[in-house]
Amino acid sequence: MLVVMQSHATEEQVREVCRKIESLGLRAHPIAGAQRTAIGITGNEGSLEAGGLEEMAGVGEVIRVSKPYKLVSRDLKPDNSVIRFPNSHVTIGGKDIVVMAGPCSIESREQALTIAQNVANAGAHFLRGGAYKPRTSPYSFQGLGEEGLKLMAEARERFGLLIVTEAVDNESLDLVEKYADLIQIGARNMQNFSLLKRAGRARKPVLLKRGMSATLEEFLMAAEYVMSEGNYNVVLCERGVRTFADHTRNTLDLSLVPAVQRLSHLPILVDPSHGTGKRNKVLPMGRASVAVGADGLMVEVHHDPDHALSDGPQSITPDQFEVLMSEVKQIAAVLHRGVVAPACEPAAAVHVPSRAVARS
Repeated sequence: MLVVMQSHATEEQVREVCRKIESLGLRAHPIAGAQRTAIGITGNEGSLEAGGLEEMAGVGEVIRVSKPYKLVSRDLKPDNSVIRFPNSHVTIGGKDIVVMAGPCSIESREQALTIAQNVANAGAHFLRGGAYKPRTSPYSFQGLGEEGLKLMAEARERFGLLIVTEAVDNESLDLVEKYADLIQIGARNMQNFSLLKRAGRARKPVLLKRGMSATLEEFLMAAEYVMSEGNYNVVLCERGVRTFADHTRNTLDLSLVPAVQRLSHLPILVDPSHGTGKRNKVLPMGRASVAVGADGLMVEVHHDPDHALSDGPQSITPDQFEVLMSEVKQIAAVLHRGVVAPACEPAAAVHVPSRAVARS
């Protein structure tokens, strides 16, 4: 059920409706829109009577929501959500496009700072990189853990980039929440419901990647898990699904972007690196992602991809990333959109002493 407040409703009237809902043993989720506040109600199984709420001061109407994803739906919030970050002008959603770039895995201090400097100078807004890596093989590089998070934090201080990195379980999420600006839940964990609930209790925004075989409804329901715990700052990410195709690592489903935007107010990004698994396909599919209406890109960049410890074949070089940024700006302009201003001015060359910390 959904309570839509009148446009002139006061904050106290909103709080009073929330108190009424919670007195019935239900949970209230007030979400402010451009014109009015809507209050989603979870915990009811269809037995709640609307009459008592409709008569309250400030209430415009009470709507029964038939979709299983209530908080994610445009029924709750018709206008697009914009995710904001403390002490930064960078946003996700709305008119401007955001770009996240960096290596699949943080391998060493030299590697992390070199790539961070390259992507920052090209106009990236987030440094993406894995400190914890869920790998298919138990013998593959699994990441540096907290050491990798500290290296990303150092890169943030030097180059002004925000940080997005993956949490693979509740324990790692505690540390990721401490260091990162945006908590990533990866494709393999899209239906790890205990992890989704923990992310929903986090104080940082969450980037949720689509599972390898997830339907649109399953994807939105995973986001609903996060939001139902009280964290309404959720960003979706299409990263390709598993099909019969063998010319790419995954099949990048760009039709998901307009499908999500029709049903949900949440912003959606595209990851053309995991979506294709092929370096020569990242730029064309990145361009196509912006053209189809994505709110941003997540791209793997490595200064020496042939020697990367993970996902080298799908990582583009810094030079290729510069080209992609130029093309993204041109395509965005055609769609009457822009690209978020870079976090800081291009940084001068920084000498990073070689101090490898990668472990095999």
